[in-house]
Amino acid sequence: MRKRNCFRSLFALFLGAVMVFSVVPAPADAASSSQIQEELDALKDENSAIQAEIDAVRSKYDANATEIEDLVATKNAIDQEIALLHTQTININEQITAYGQLIADTQEELDIAQLVLNGLNEKHKLRIRAMEEEGNISYWQVIFQASSFTDMLDRINMMAEIAASDQQRLDEMRAVAEEIHAAQDELEIDRVELEESREALAENEAALEERRIESDGILRQLLEKQEEFQALLDESEAAQDALMREIAQKEKELKDAKYEEKLAQMALAGENPPSAAGWIKPVSGYTITSAFGMRVHPVLGYERMHNGIDMACPQGTPIYAARSGVVTAASYQAGGAGNYVSINHLDGFSSIYMHMTHYVVSVGQTVAQGQIIGYVGSTGISTGPHLHFGISYAGTYVNPMAYI
Repeated sequence: MRKRNCFRSLFALFLGAVMVFSVVPAPADAASSSQIQEELDALKDENSAIQAEIDAVRSKYDANATEIEDLVATKNAIDQEIALLHTQTININEQITAYGQLIADTQEELDIAQLVLNGLNEKHKLRIRAMEEEGNISYWQVIFQASSFTDMLDRINMMAEIAASDQQRLDEMRAVAEEIHAAQDELEIDRVELEESREALAENEAALEERRIESDGILRQLLEKQEEFQALLDESEAAQDALMREIAQKEKELKDAKYEEKLAQMALAGENPPSAAGWIKPVSGYTITSAFGMRVHPVLGYERMHNGIDMACPQGTPIYAARSGVVTAASYQAGGAGNYVSINHLDGFSSIYMHMTHYVVSVGQTVAQGQIIGYVGSTGISTGPHLHFGISYAGTYVNPMAYI
């Protein structure tokens, strides 16, 4: 009898245990929420490491881009200087041609003056020869042949006037010749200086051309390096995208595990599971500046997927939780999202809010629909104040416009 009562007691305990465990669904191979959280934390650490690599590559990329911009500016300045030197060389060549013409003109004037001077000399010689011809008449003979003292004075005056006139003409012509010679010398000096300037300009232009060739080579190297950085960046971002998908999947698994655990607790407490709620707009007074889907990135300049919508509005505009849920991320991402918050809504949906000036919630905090979680800003990779708002379901981003 005692054995039968003991058996009944053990059977009752066993039946009670079966009933309890039938209420809490916990398959033997299903991971608990704590295990999934550990995996999720490890994945997020890995994502942080990849993000650090992306930031390092992007820093090199940006530094290289700045160096390219500086080199292009220097190269443009060199090209402009070469063009100005070329124009200056043309101007100097034209001046040299003009000086050559002036020298030729003064030489012509000098030749004419020399001919006139030679003519005067010849006339002077002819006059003297005529006076001395066939009688060897000398200057004194002309004077002493005077018939009277008055005639002698007249002859003396006449000879003096002739000699003075001849001498004056000769002096004037010599002065003209000397002036022309001086002008020629000055023009020749100027022309030689211009020739030297032209040679100096040619040397400067050659040196600048060497610098331009050198800068072209450096620019090619920098562009090749830029392509390498872009390839590394694309590779790192692809790895991060894959990891983010894995994180999203783990978040879904975590949500499912927590949801199942919560349902079990609610079932034990005799409570009903929560009903699904609708979505509200996360900001007011906005303009959609970039839709969901493929687009050319406004900063990076190449085509990539836009996993959300950009809602442009004034800086400082309050951002509200589009639905109630638990904050799974409240952090800063230098290479993209800036200050951002992610909320898990515990029914397969999650929402993300990027580029905040700052957030006012923390990880693990439960937020209500319409609760302020942060404020619109332009942190991270952004071209102006706006909210990037994204919704994912089961780890896959969907178009938010279908819900708000």
